[in-house]
Amino acid sequence: MSKSPPPKPTESELEILQVLWQHGPSTVRFVNDHLSQRREIGYTTTLKLLQLMLDKGLVQRDDATKTHVYQAAVRQEETQGLLLDRFVEATFGGSALKLVMQALGNRSTSREELDQIRTLLDEIENDKGEAQ
Repeated sequence: MSKSPPPKPTESELEILQVLWQHGPSTVRFVNDHLSQRREIGYTTTLKLLQLMLDKGLVQRDDATKTHVYQAAVRQEETQGLLLDRFVEATFGGSALKLVMQALGNRSTSREELDQIRTLLDEIENDKGEAQ
């Protein structure tokens, strides 16, 4: 039986996951305080979001102490990949070329970033050449 991919997190859930990925296991208070630095959000709202995320399998909760500690149950890279795949498919018809052209055409890209992109393209090209 294959494991189904985790559900797509909402924007608010993704904000919480970012806190957990960056800081590791955290209390509701810590997550709420961190989110409150960027926007107004109530403690009970943060608690409810974490409870919903627990039900969806996005986070895990340690109930060993009175203060529950939550941690991400999904890996950052996998979640980013899933969201990016869905975004590219829905927005660019699955074309990575259109995505890259749009991203590079709409932003000022530094010489360093362009060098990193060239290095990545070379690595991808080398990997594909070795696979054949």
